[in-house]
Amino acid sequence: AVMDVLRGFNLGACSHIIGKPNDRGVIEFMRDAKIIYCQPRSALHRLWSETSWRISMLRENPACAQAEYDRLLDETDPGMQPKVTFDMSENVAAPFLATGVRPRVAILREQGVNSHIETAFVMHQAGFTAVDVHMSDLIAGRFKLDDFQGIIAVGGFSYGDVLGAGEGWAKTILFNAALSDQFAKFFNRQDTFGLGICNGCQMMSNLKPLIPGAHAWPKFTTNKSEKFEARFAMVEVLDSPSIFFNGMAGTQTPIAVAHGEGYADFSQTGNIDEAVAAMRFIDNRGSATEAYPFNPNGSPRGLTSVTTADGRFTVMMPHAERVFRSVLHSWHPDGWGEDSPWMRMFRNARKFVG
Repeated sequence: AVMDVLRGFNLGACSHIIGKPNDRGVIEFMRDAKIIYCQPRSALHRLWSETSWRISMLRENPACAQAEYDRLLDETDPGMQPKVTFDMSENVAAPFLATGVRPRVAILREQGVNSHIETAFVMHQAGFTAVDVHMSDLIAGRFKLDDFQGIIAVGGFSYGDVLGAGEGWAKTILFNAALSDQFAKFFNRQDTFGLGICNGCQMMSNLKPLIPGAHAWPKFTTNKSEKFEARFAMVEVLDSPSIFFNGMAGTQTPIAVAHGEGYADFSQTGNIDEAVAAMRFIDNRGSATEAYPFNPNGSPRGLTSVTTADGRFTVMMPHAERVFRSVLHSWHPDGWGEDSPWMRMFRNARKFVG
């Protein structure tokens, strides 16, 4: 088929088939019907990656660098194997969109954050009126959380994370009596919901004294790899009360990861046995993992999202808002439509509001 296209542009004379794939995991060069060079693909892949591995061994956690390098030896790795447990074509928010009512959701941000534009867009697509709310707006009284049914705290690097990931952002709330009272009131209303993504996750984990049912949440600290992780990782949605993951339990699918402090650290605060897990990292065989690079931050039990006892407030380190469309994935299975599985979680929020 490719040659036909090339011939159609009069390029056939200068286009030649020089090879074809095989299922033996080897790369061969032949001349005069004889094999003159043959090496396993994994060996050549490691040779290609050797310089990066040596740099990583000096610059980052050498155990993680070695683990990623050794992963190339696994010739039986099946690659990413998405499994979706619900009908991706079903729009659970459709009945509520038909009413024309769009509840207000605050896209909450602070100095240094990002992802607020795509977060606003996906919430609009899910049936909300998304309102850009900066922390300075709440401090000045231009907006009040009383006027919203939901908040989405977005990702990024508030205050450059110089006080710790999400710490400065959280302290602008905790150390301001009026703001602290306003957030506590919002969290205690029974008609509200909230989601913290990446830096928003780190920030909201520091607000757990204000959030009912969040007492067991961890603190999110430096990745075990000791570096910023920006990659595509496999996760599994767990059975939990989270309103965002309603009907998604058992789904295993890729998601964007971009953080330097995503390790769920229970050594300082929280309790892993009491925390309500909502999502975890898995390997390409579908098993929960702490192994690098499948688990890019090394969190225990693969944990990367927790929720409250009633499921109204959820925090997660990966970026679902960056991959809610199939075309936003660096790879996705054939047959996926416009929406990826992650669109469901935002529509679930609209269904929750009713």
